[in-house]
Amino acid sequence: MKQLKIFCSVVLNEAISDFMKKTFLIVLFFPTFLVAQTSKKDSIWLPLKPFLGQWKGIGGGEPGTGVYDRSYNLILNKNFIEIKNKSTYPPSDKNPNGEIHEDIGYFSYDKGIKNFKLRQFHMEGFVNEFSLDSISADKKTLVFVSTAIENIPKGYRAKETYHLISETEIEEVFEIAEPNKGFEVYSKVKLQKQ
Repeated sequence: MKQLKIFCSVVLNEAISDFMKKTFLIVLFFPTFLVAQTSKKDSIWLPLKPFLGQWKGIGGGEPGTGVYDRSYNLILNKNFIEIKNKSTYPPSDKNPNGEIHEDIGYFSYDKGIKNFKLRQFHMEGFVNEFSLDSISADKKTLVFVSTAIENIPKGYRAKETYHLISETEIEEVFEIAEPNKGFEVYSKVKLQKQ
């Protein structure tokens, strides 16, 4: 009986010791695992990271000259970048009533095709879907070309070009192409980081 007690005590001590070792290793390496996971997810967004934050700017084009308020924020566990835009165009000769335009967009990363997507939802009912077409060698010019546009006549295309002028300034050019025609600038805006 004494030998059984000694045997049980040894087995129990080894089990506790093994448990303590495993617990120690988990506690020691778990923060490293979390940082590695965060770093991998954060690194996906490196080309778009300069956009994050609040922006204001002035732009013009087809609707006239207006004031732009925009934000880019990581959302839903850093899986998307949400874009909120409001453009206000005061009354003008060409547009006597003025105009307020709002849209919401989302950048996402499609792991299957290893490319960025952009989806925009406009208050007029248009939904634009874009795919990253090109990024310059210096990573300062990104071009998104439409893959689908909802609620517009068939054959229209759109293009969004972002020029990262500096850490605090972006120029955006939005172009539209009618069916069987080339792209024409619809609006151009310079945004300053706030």
